[in-house]
Amino acid sequence: MSDSVAAIQEEILSFIDQHQVMDGHHESDEDFNRLALDLFQYQFDHNLPYKKYAQQQRKSPLMVHRWQDIPLMPIQGYKKLTLSTTPITADEAVFMSSGTTDKNHRSHSYHPTFAVWNESMKAPFKQYVLPDVDRITIIGLFSDEEHLANSSLAHYVSHAIAEFGDQHSRAYVNQDGIDYQGVVAALKAAEEDQRPVMLLGASFSYVHLLDYLKQQKLVFHLAEKSRIFDTGGFKGQSRQVSEDQLLADLEGTFGVSRDYYLNMYGMTEISSQCYDQNLWRLNQGLEPIYSKQTPAWVRVRILDTDTLEPVTPGEKGVLAYYDLSNWNSCLGILTEDLAVQDEAGFTLLGRIAGAESKGCSISIDQLLQANQA
Repeated sequence: MSDSVAAIQEEILSFIDQHQVMDGHHESDEDFNRLALDLFQYQFDHNLPYKKYAQQQRKSPLMVHRWQDIPLMPIQGYKKLTLSTTPITADEAVFMSSGTTDKNHRSHSYHPTFAVWNESMKAPFKQYVLPDVDRITIIGLFSDEEHLANSSLAHYVSHAIAEFGDQHSRAYVNQDGIDYQGVVAALKAAEEDQRPVMLLGASFSYVHLLDYLKQQKLVFHLAEKSRIFDTGGFKGQSRQVSEDQLLADLEGTFGVSRDYYLNMYGMTEISSQCYDQNLWRLNQGLEPIYSKQTPAWVRVRILDTDTLEPVTPGEKGVLAYYDLSNWNSCLGILTEDLAVQDEAGFTLLGRIAGAESKGCSISIDQLLQANQA
């Protein structure tokens, strides 16, 4: 590992260590800006497709002085280009998107080491998901990395169980799908022991589990402090279920109130996650708010879908995501997700229809033109 690779990771890890307690106000703005510019310099020097794109945008480390002006890599870049600041080795971990939009063009996110990724996950998970307990029985409704090595969510599930799960925790999904009987047995045991549990899975995992439990005429009264953690993921599924309906079905089946349900924002292409803040606020004796907050090493901006200029607070637009822990690919990412931002955080509104907004399309065209050679 080169000195520059080790140095940039050490700089990011130090920032994470110094800013682990989060309240959404980001007193770290000056430090964030300084590190973001250092990271832009590093990625400009070592990530050739990104450098070409930045140059086409007429932006270089000499010209950019604010993190807000760092060029945003469109999500499509992860599908069409190799975005890595380090040479890719045969045994290197690579996360790939599910390919629900286009199975022939899946995002690739390369990870020569998980030192930063793992560290960036821990503090926000503890603060927003488990603010009131240190460990809990985690019932995973998504594969772990043993069964799905190229999935960022599988790595996330495995890491969550290792760091925060008790001895009863494990993932109940394998190559054959959800082990429904295993899930039911785990829920019954926890219910009998009055032991709090956390169900952890993608949105549609819950739809399938609820279908099964309804067929079996099973309902549960889980212990106090049990929670339901939804990682998202309705995209490309066979049927649509409204959030209100899903919440009602979950509460009716497990006896877990709305305040103990939370959702995460994460993607293959990013290395940090953002969470609903209702559980954290509840634990602070505050009124629950269900929008998402970013950790101190992440910033989001909401941009007009045509011009990619910032919108006023309260207006919807496309989400731009700046993640310091994304050290090996691109710090700034132009997502394909609509969101709205206010003083409390941001709320997701779904995908851009066909991901074909004018601003996103122009950015993709410019990216591909810059890398035609």
